[in-house]
Amino acid sequence: MFITFEGIDGSGKSTQARLLAEALRARRREVVLTREPGGSPGAEEIRRLVLEGAPDRWSPQTEILLFTAARRDHLERTIAPALDAGRIVVSDRFADSTRLYQGITRGDLRAQVDALHALMIGREPDLTFIIDIDPAVGLARALARRGSEERFEDMGAGMQHTLRAGFLALADEFPARCVMIDGGRAPDAVAADVLAVAQGRLT
Repeated sequence: MFITFEGIDGSGKSTQARLLAEALRARRREVVLTREPGGSPGAEEIRRLVLEGAPDRWSPQTEILLFTAARRDHLERTIAPALDAGRIVVSDRFADSTRLYQGITRGDLRAQVDALHALMIGREPDLTFIIDIDPAVGLARALARRGSEERFEDMGAGMQHTLRAGFLALADEFPARCVMIDGGRAPDAVAADVLAVAQGRLT
């Protein structure tokens, strides 16, 4: 099974992806925990290009190409081999993030994102957890990390509100695979809900 986590910056999705992988491994499941952009050597190099630097470093169209290139390498070298070997893949972000970050919030480019995805990726997750949180809380959390990968956070609160609305709409668009989870609670409570849904799909 291919499981992804999505959500606005600071939603806690990275923590939840890790907690789910740990919980499944404790139940004797073989799990590959990965992330986007990144998850393979080539994709990690592209990650530095797209997540660091000034907000206007790349045009939205160029970002779409960079993220798709990273995703293709990730798919070829990490995701597909693990799934073919019968492992569960848990990824912190996948194509849904590109559909929103580049496809909606930075122009009306969703059709371009979907066309490139169909051409070069051609795969959707089996299950997607969307960790929902108040945009102001998420942005405060993200900025508090004070790391170097803050290019999208630096685009401001307005973008985070647009992203949240986009993720809510995405859940309606893909109801068979998308599950909304309230991320404004203690991490353990969120993780318990995530694990319950995942186990239900895996059995």
